[in-house]
Amino acid sequence: MKVYISGQKRGVTDAIKRDLRRRSAVEPVIGHAKNEHRMGRNFLKGTHGDAANAVLAAAGYNFRRLLAWLAALWRVFLIALLAHATNAALAPLGDP
Repeated sequence: MKVYISGQKRGVTDAIKRDLRRRSAVEPVIGHAKNEHRMGRNFLKGTHGDAANAVLAAAGYNFRRLLAWLAALWRVFLIALLAHATNAALAPLGDP
């Protein structure tokens, strides 16, 4: 993988421009993960360590999003369960 500098003028193809736009979308997420989740320093050695650090940052980010989604789903389930229980308690005894 080559690293391209955003101010580069020569030899920049459409694919390289697309990669640069993608990088500008991903870098804030990695920066946030490093600042907020104690990933400020990469203790893994070499280029494989750099790649592993990026993958681990992405995995942590995705895991956090998954937990937020599950918490929201759990809240909806509990609200529906409580609404059903409330409706059953308020219904007259003769009605099904």
